[in-house]
Formats: sequence, structure tokens, C-alpha cells
Amino acid sequence: MTHQSHTSNPVRSSLARIVASPVTRTVSLLALCAAYIQGPLTKIFDFNGALAEMDHFGLHPTAFFAVAVIVFELTASAMVVSGFFRWIGALALAGFTLMATFIALRFWEMAPGMNRMMATNAFFEHVGLAGAFLFVAAFDLTKGAGK
Repeated sequence: MTHQSHTSNPVRSSLARIVASPVTRTVSLLALCAAYIQGPLTKIFDFNGALAEMDHFGLHPTAFFAVAVIVFELTASAMVVSGFFRWIGALALAGFTLMATFIALRFWEMAPGMNRMMATNAFFEHVGLAGAFLFVAAFDLTKGAGK
């Protein structure tokens, strides 16, 4: 059995062009940052809800933390999507995600049941999300794309 390179396989070559295209890259980076764009917009349009969220997690002064989270998430997302110091934005969102996950999704403190199962799943989904941001940062740094 011979091993073909991707250049001699038209299906693989076409798929590589699609997956590596600038449009696909931009859409995938937007998808990766979707929660960090939607979250702050929700906080802006329901600032009282944002204050309640900060209070729920013991972050005081609540207004300071709400504004800081809004600015941070939108700025870091813009960096990731635009490519402007993408690696810094990606590392910042990875760290933020891990920190927020350990604050908000302490499944190990919950009683067994549906809520604990959902929190456990969300915890590990967020760990995976942080890993994706680390991957973006590593890719950006090794390609020299971070400016």
C-alpha cells in the first residue's frame, strides 16, 4: 500500500484549501471567541445582571469587575480575531477561562445529581476551550504571526 501526499490527493488538497482559507480561519476564530463576545454584550445590555453576577461570585466592587470583564473579553476577542497580537489575546483568554472555570464550576463541591453532572461537563468543556486558546497562541507564536 502506497502513501500519497496531500498534493496528489485532490479531495485532501481541496479540503486543505477550504480549511486553511482566510474565511474559514476568521469564522473559526469568531466561533472560538463567541462566548467572549456574547457575554460582554449581554452584560452591557443588562448591566444590573452583570452586577448581580459579580456579586454572586464574590467579586467586589461589582461595578469595577463588571466593567473590567466586559473590556477584557471584548479586547482579547478582538485581538484573537484580528490577528493583532493574537497570541497575547489567546493566552489571556486561556488564563481567564481557567480562572473563571475554577470559580464558577466547582462541581466537586456539589451534591451528586443532574446539576453536578452539568457542571462537570461544563467544567471540562471550558478546560477544552482553554486548550484551544493555547493551541491558537502556540500556532501564532511558531508561525511568527503575532505582531
